[in-house]
Order: sequence, then C-alpha cells, then structure tokens
Amino acid sequence: MITVKTVESPEELKQIFSIREEVFVKEQKVAPEEEYDQFEETSFHFIAKDEEDNPCGTARWRFTDKGIKLERFAVLKSARGKGVGQVLVKAVLDNIRAHPESKGKKMYMHAQLQAVSLYSRFGFEKVGEQFEECNIMHYQMEMNL
Repeated sequence: MITVKTVESPEELKQIFSIREEVFVKEQKVAPEEEYDQFEETSFHFIAKDEEDNPCGTARWRFTDKGIKLERFAVLKSARGKGVGQVLVKAVLDNIRAHPESKGKKMYMHAQLQAVSLYSRFGFEKVGEQFEECNIMHYQMEMNL
C-alpha cells in the first residue's frame, strides 16, 4: 500500500529533493536552477512511500496571490503505474481542504501533458492553450474549492 504524509524532518526533505532530482533534473533534463526555488521553505511538502517504506513520490502546494498552486508532483520511474500519483493528488487535496485559509480559493497547477488525465479525474479542468515550461509542454489546470 502506498502511504503519503507531510514532510516533517530534514531527512524527509532530503528524500523528496532526491526524487525531484531524479525525475526532473536527470530524467526530464530540467535545469537545477529551475527546479529549486525560493518557495521551498514556504511550501507544504509531501512524501509518498511504497509497501517497503521506500520514498517513491513527492508533491508540494503553496498559497500564491492567485490562489493555491499545486506543483512538483514527481514519481520515480520504478513506481509509475502503481497508483502513486493518485494517492499523492488525493493527499494533497485533502490537506489543502483541511486548511481554513484555503476556503473559497482557486487551486491551479501547470500540468505536464501526460498528467492531465490524472488531474482531470479529481475535477481539475484545462484552462487556456498548451505552453512550454522548462522545455516541457503543459496545460494550466484549475479547480475551485
């Protein structure tokens, strides 16, 4: 069973950065300076672990002037197709809904094309045209709380 929890220790933070390094920087060739930003300390981070308690996925969300941005969803290649993404999205949405300050805000994300159908299952809708970010095609997706 896949479990997801909020990141609470420096060790877990190292683990999620390692997942993001593997998925975004090495696999998808995103420049490291694009991957890590000034929002690391103000975001709510999540770590997914597999049946053997191995870290296998991560995500984060944060408040912005436009609402709530969900971002940095990453699942290790070896764990893909096993429901990790779905469990991560559900955990992030549950966490956002539990925050009193999130009531009435718009949730949005920049979804890579291969992930659009996953986010659609949770009620997110594509807004606008495809765009390129870090040499990867995306759609903005939104949903109101």
